[in-house]
Amino acid sequence: MRCLPTGTVEDPYSAHFHRRPSGRNPDGNRSVGGLRMSQSSATPAFRHQPVMLDEVVELLTAPSVPSGLVLDATVGGGGHAAAVLDARPDFQLVGIDQDPAAVAAARATLGRFGGRADVARTRFDRLADVVAGRLLVGALFDLGVSSPQFDVAERGFSYRADAPLDMRMDPAGPTTASHIVNEWDAAELARLFARHGENRWAGRIARAVVAARPVATTGELAEIIRNAIPAAARRTGGHPARRVFQALRVEVNGELDVLPGALDAAIAALAPLGRAVVLAYHSGEDRIVKDRFTFAATGGCVCPPGLPCVCGAVPTVRLLNRGARKPSAAEVADNPRAESARLRAVEKLAP
Repeated sequence: MRCLPTGTVEDPYSAHFHRRPSGRNPDGNRSVGGLRMSQSSATPAFRHQPVMLDEVVELLTAPSVPSGLVLDATVGGGGHAAAVLDARPDFQLVGIDQDPAAVAAARATLGRFGGRADVARTRFDRLADVVAGRLLVGALFDLGVSSPQFDVAERGFSYRADAPLDMRMDPAGPTTASHIVNEWDAAELARLFARHGENRWAGRIARAVVAARPVATTGELAEIIRNAIPAAARRTGGHPARRVFQALRVEVNGELDVLPGALDAAIAALAPLGRAVVLAYHSGEDRIVKDRFTFAATGGCVCPPGLPCVCGAVPTVRLLNRGARKPSAAEVADNPRAESARLRAVEKLAP
């Protein structure tokens, strides 16, 4: 995640959290794994500014956290991972990502750590296979689409650039946004859009999409959405395509479907005093994180609030902060795309 200089860009992360204008002035491009990615001095693929970096490092490297293995379940460009390894020379780290360009970038970033860091291409719902029975002292999830993915028009995530309707984080994934847009019926599309905040106009947009088929590009889809919404409603709330594009991206990548199980698996793999830290960027993600962390912190207790627990629930973690932490005003000023971030963290209890 990072911010680029002046101008205005869409918020790729949130249909419900706040957003601010940001800007783009991409550097030259080069091809990595068949994808054109922005260059940087740090890596050839990702120009990466990690969100809430100080807070993440502080939580994962606290003196109480024992030595051992950390999992970065969404390693991206490797910015968070490198900072954690720098802060704790007694840590090893395994990073995973489903995007081959991210894997290449992370390997370049983390190469200086030698055998202390390993990066594998896989989705975080398969983290149990990567961990292979080893206990973790830390687990990090930085959710959602990354800025380098978002800023490459060919990936199809942006409604401000005309590109094929793709939106796959893993380019080898079986489902594209084109399949959903051109194959789902109007009722299915309306339900999908409504689930992601486009409640008022979901039906109108869905019917307009079906009537305009075949829809080939992101630019065509954005224009269809814009024309489906009354002019008065388009004057507020940001770009009218924002929530629809988010809904398609989440559905294409199965993001919310795999997150609960991945969080549970990470908590189960933590050693006593190990910590799990999650950065979410829209309310659907954050609700899931809050739910799974609360379940682990209460042991799933179903007893009435305020009364002693008699149901036999056994908490496995403690919450490290009340509610979600937000980025500082200074960070948001430096990196406007960070504003929608919400951070939650837990610490594993001894058995």
